[in-house]
Amino acid sequence: MGLLERRGKEKDNRKKLILKSARALFFKKGFNKVTVDEIAKSSELGKGSIYLYFNSKEEIYAQILLNDIDNFNQQVSILLDKENSASDLLAEFSYIYIDFFLNDGELFRILMTYMLQPAKMNLTEKLNSQILSANARSIDVIGKILQLGVDSQEFSSEINLKQNQNAFWGLLNGIISLFIFSGAPIKRKERIYSTTNLALEIFIKGLKQA
Repeated sequence: MGLLERRGKEKDNRKKLILKSARALFFKKGFNKVTVDEIAKSSELGKGSIYLYFNSKEEIYAQILLNDIDNFNQQVSILLDKENSASDLLAEFSYIYIDFFLNDGELFRILMTYMLQPAKMNLTEKLNSQILSANARSIDVIGKILQLGVDSQEFSSEINLKQNQNAFWGLLNGIISLFIFSGAPIKRKERIYSTTNLALEIFIKGLKQA
């Protein structure tokens, strides 16, 4: 391994260490309570070293968000290779999405902050574009599932794919928002799942009868 290659690998490993340390802190304390000083201490790096890789705490969390959205997209893209009904695929997508955020409520909080108040994140144009693209890929999977349902005549051919994929995306985020930051944690998953199952039943019925 040449010198430049070794330095590149060391830089990449240091960046991954910062993200890993920051993610653990965000999960434990919440985004607002974590400082760059704490991230540096947890990473066993100087504060100045953090700024060699990231411009701000917001950029660190945005990169974590981007990495996690990419991981989610890898999980749900597999659904399109299954031979299940479109209704079952919508349910599977929903459960993967719910569990994705139940594992880290702070991730959902920052996603909603980003979606509703993007200016607060103060991100570079490149990172902002990457997150928008990654999020769009998530929503597109819903559209592809809906198209499978139309092609198989499971869903009405008269449904508006774009409107329904956006409505379904909003439905899931609304249900998660309703419960993820309130109520007893022990019952949180049960409440989100039961409400989602009811919503799925109503939504899918509409897709079939449109």
